[in-house]
Amino acid sequence: MIVKPKDNMAAALECREPEEYVPIWEIEFQAWDNISGKHIILGREFTHLSQKEKENAIYTNAEIIIETSKKLCFSALTLVGSYWEVAPGEPSYYWLPSDWRKKQNALLQNYCEQEGIAAVTGCGGLIGMPSHSDGYTEFCYRIMDEPESIDKWAKETYEYGITAAKKIRDMGYNIVVCSADIADNKGCFYSPKQMERWFYPYMYKWTEQLKNMGMYSILHTDGNVTAALEYLADSSLNALQAIDPVAGMDIVKVKEQVSGRLCLCGNIETGLLVTGPKETVYENTRHILENCKMGGGLVLGTSNASMPETPAENYQQIIDAWEKFGKY
Repeated sequence: MIVKPKDNMAAALECREPEEYVPIWEIEFQAWDNISGKHIILGREFTHLSQKEKENAIYTNAEIIIETSKKLCFSALTLVGSYWEVAPGEPSYYWLPSDWRKKQNALLQNYCEQEGIAAVTGCGGLIGMPSHSDGYTEFCYRIMDEPESIDKWAKETYEYGITAAKKIRDMGYNIVVCSADIADNKGCFYSPKQMERWFYPYMYKWTEQLKNMGMYSILHTDGNVTAALEYLADSSLNALQAIDPVAGMDIVKVKEQVSGRLCLCGNIETGLLVTGPKETVYENTRHILENCKMGGGLVLGTSNASMPETPAENYQQIIDAWEKFGKY
């Protein structure tokens, strides 16, 4: 029986040991140019192209992305997302306008199927914490003065997420990631009572609904979510992505706590991956693999988006350590 990369991903998400290696997956890989030595055109640069140039670009992009995914032994690929900002007014690199995003992702989905790589796409459903550009202070006042408005927002977000998940399922995807930051470096943004009112009930329903649809669910959140781990592990959530090392999250300790109940995706620090030294990248990767792979439930990757500035030689350290320590 031939084991495809996506089979390793599915096993990890089900907290089983894969037949071959710990799967590698990045929630948002951005270092395509540095790794491939070629150039993909996304974001603002793409919007400035002519119609014909855009048509050519999505095919060239797809070829480079899949070629690089194979080179880096990815078991899963996150498809191109919608607009979001890394800083006020500064868009993320890995996005395309809606119609072009659909065309780009259809090409990538086809390539993924040919190569046995799982395709992962974003899906809403759960509320997070506001960014400063979204009116952080005003939102905090609203939590106290108008809690019913947060009730409405949480319910609408959940309902929208379920509707989106059904469409995603019908498009042939079965792994979705919901990016909903619920914590900062000090802990959960919402109080325990607020989490029990606005987050946990909808998380339980959202993950259960996706499970019933035959889909895997992954939650991405930055910050220290130690206080929420038991709730996450007791839901139908398949995986937690980030396990934020900057916020003090120790993936080995988290694995000990949730082993067999929740798959962990991470958690090599993205900043370290950019700055090095490369020896430390290798050692961090080895540490994660040696201490977290047994019993399954581990997906190797960085703790957040792998930035465009990531040196190829630094990311190669992940692959080198994975080849030596990632096999079951």
